[in-house]
Amino acid sequence: MSTGKDRQRQLAREHFERQMQRRAEREAKAKRTAVIGSTVGVLVVVGGVIAATTLLGGNDGSSASESPSAAPSTSAAAGPKPFDPATGECGYLPDTSGAVKDVGLPPAKAEAKDAVMTFKTSQGDIVVELNGAKAPCTVNSLKHLAAKKYYNGSKCHRLGSAQFPMLQCGDPTAKANGKSQSDGQGGPGYRLAEENLEGAAYKRGVMAMAKTSEPGTTGSQFFLVYGDIGLTPDYTPVGTITKGLDILDKVNKAGVIAPGPDGTGAPKETVEIKDVTISAKS
Repeated sequence: MSTGKDRQRQLAREHFERQMQRRAEREAKAKRTAVIGSTVGVLVVVGGVIAATTLLGGNDGSSASESPSAAPSTSAAAGPKPFDPATGECGYLPDTSGAVKDVGLPPAKAEAKDAVMTFKTSQGDIVVELNGAKAPCTVNSLKHLAAKKYYNGSKCHRLGSAQFPMLQCGDPTAKANGKSQSDGQGGPGYRLAEENLEGAAYKRGVMAMAKTSEPGTTGSQFFLVYGDIGLTPDYTPVGTITKGLDILDKVNKAGVIAPGPDGTGAPKETVEIKDVTISAKS
């Protein structure tokens, strides 16, 4: 027999699917408009107007729905290539959609080895064991971003609801003040293929990467799960939180500044990432 919570989760998933469909329609419309504009010689930057949101869906005007999303990127038809075990290389593609903090492309060569990622935040340390064996390109990207101090000074911009228990971070342009409509649109200027999706489950303690509704759009944004989320296996589970779940529980308890239609929003308890380090797993 289904329970009230089951019904709430179902409604949350349906809400997310509707929002992803609307977002895809907006992106398609933007592309059509761009084609029309180019044929008549109108000098308008359409892409800058249709800014998208990542992973669990950043604020795209209606707030990210029940799913982590990032800024919409260009069409992923010719998407980034996944990890090639024969060469040990990853395919990263340039992506100028959204608000870009350009730190260059990660090195193509990736080590398929586990690692430990430590976030020094305003609320304390959050430590994640990264699964480099199953998500080598994602871990390689995170190493690159950490080395470039990409995350330093950024604020986690989206706290989930009871049906969507996660904290979304990784947009270096996010204000996380409950007012900014552009939170969730920032990225590193490149995108990569999703990894480790077979049997992926987003349970308490998982760190996963945000993306748009299209494949091959993983960037810098990620979400930290402090409950269980019934998402489809489309987001790269990159690691397991080994320290800091109590911080997420504390932030969750404080709630959001101004909840959107799906109950998510900027957290009242600010989580600012001061520094990020990644070391080999001992």
